[in-house]
Amino acid sequence: MKYTPVIGIEIHVELKTRTKMFSSAPCAFGKRANSLTLPFDLSFPGTLPLINKEAVRKGIQVCHALHMEIDPLFRFDRKNYYYPDLPKGYQITQQFHPIGKGGYVCFKVEGKEFKIELDNAHLEEDTAKQIHEGKKTYLDFNRCGIPLLEIVSKPVMHSPIEAMLYVSKIKEIVTFLEVCDGKMENGSLRCDINISLMDEKGVLGTKTEIKNLNTIENISLALQDEIARQEQILLSHGRVKEETRRYSEKEKKTILMREKKGEMDYEYFPEANLPPVKLSKSFIHKAIQESPLLVEDYLRLWSNLSLSDYQKQMLLKDIDLTKYFQSCLSLQLENPSLLCNLLISDILSYLKKKGLSFSKPNLKQEELVALCNHQSQNKLQSNQVKEILKRHYEEGKDILKEISLLQQNPSFDEEKLTSLIQEMLEENQRAIEEYRKGKEKVFSYLVGQVLKKTRGSVSPSKIQTILLKVLSKTN
Repeated sequence: MKYTPVIGIEIHVELKTRTKMFSSAPCAFGKRANSLTLPFDLSFPGTLPLINKEAVRKGIQVCHALHMEIDPLFRFDRKNYYYPDLPKGYQITQQFHPIGKGGYVCFKVEGKEFKIELDNAHLEEDTAKQIHEGKKTYLDFNRCGIPLLEIVSKPVMHSPIEAMLYVSKIKEIVTFLEVCDGKMENGSLRCDINISLMDEKGVLGTKTEIKNLNTIENISLALQDEIARQEQILLSHGRVKEETRRYSEKEKKTILMREKKGEMDYEYFPEANLPPVKLSKSFIHKAIQESPLLVEDYLRLWSNLSLSDYQKQMLLKDIDLTKYFQSCLSLQLENPSLLCNLLISDILSYLKKKGLSFSKPNLKQEELVALCNHQSQNKLQSNQVKEILKRHYEEGKDILKEISLLQQNPSFDEEKLTSLIQEMLEENQRAIEEYRKGKEKVFSYLVGQVLKKTRGSVSPSKIQTILLKVLSKTN
């Protein structure tokens, strides 16, 4: 008998706000344990919650991007259960009145377009972090109270690849909206997956839950293993139990955490300390209007540019790179394709070497556009542009000054270049000796010395040809 997986996913998105969902304690990752807490986060008697306005605004932006119906009547509920990482004994969430309902996301799998329907998106507070060391468990309450937006899909996915691409799409959306950094390894975005197998008659099997998956790859691996596990049980005429499981990277399989004995009763009821809030139309409209651009928006803006699909894909891999490129377009850039190639090859390489990123590329957009325009106007050659960038990143040279100096340089014919090479060799006698001893790497060094003297105005291949001639004559 063949079985069809039926998959639903709950994605927990940590919203990038300055303070927590219901207190003014700061939000930050990697700080000393329990250093970012206030009495409310630890559930001290007499403390009361206060709604984070920025979290609501970011929640609206996500709901709009997911084509959801936004509820202007904003209400919270209590989800009652006891767990060590939940000091109040309940979680403040939106069980009955989520901020967003319905909606969908679209993506393609091997040329086929998928539309994943969503159930809701609701705001809530995160729990504390449990740290397990041997037989001991420690609690870090820094995470307790961080704003979460939980996005709940309908159970409409049927393969690991669909699940992977769905989570990747949600990650892309919340990252480009700048509501979340999307760093799954830090727990900023994580998901729980519900999966059951449906037989050929359309009868749905028992559902299991896989908790806290925090990489795209693990989503696929966990689902592949769980599908195989459930299939084996059913084909052996066994019974799949309703369980909560986790994925073990070490063992490459899902592991039982606990069995579910009936549906847990969380005894939801309205949060008494937070009265309903009526969101004005202007507040909702302003939040939507201030939403940053999504991938689809950038693709529309770039539709008339001479960029290949590969170039667009590379530009959209990093939101900071995307924004940097877009800002360059407003500066009378003549050749977007040329700029793109410099960004995704030479400049990206230098940034990696220097431990920098496109959020702080150490290169002003005006300077890079000027460099590209000079090349597109044939005032600079490709090797000259690369040399200027190299000098900028390795020696801290000013881009515009380097352009000016290059344009002032006289042209080098073969006679002048030969003379310059001979001058360089006289200054580097030790390097010549090493070259003659068979150290061929020294040759590249000598070429580099000539490039410096010409300020990159001569191609390396031309220098190599004449340098070899001069060296052969001086043997």
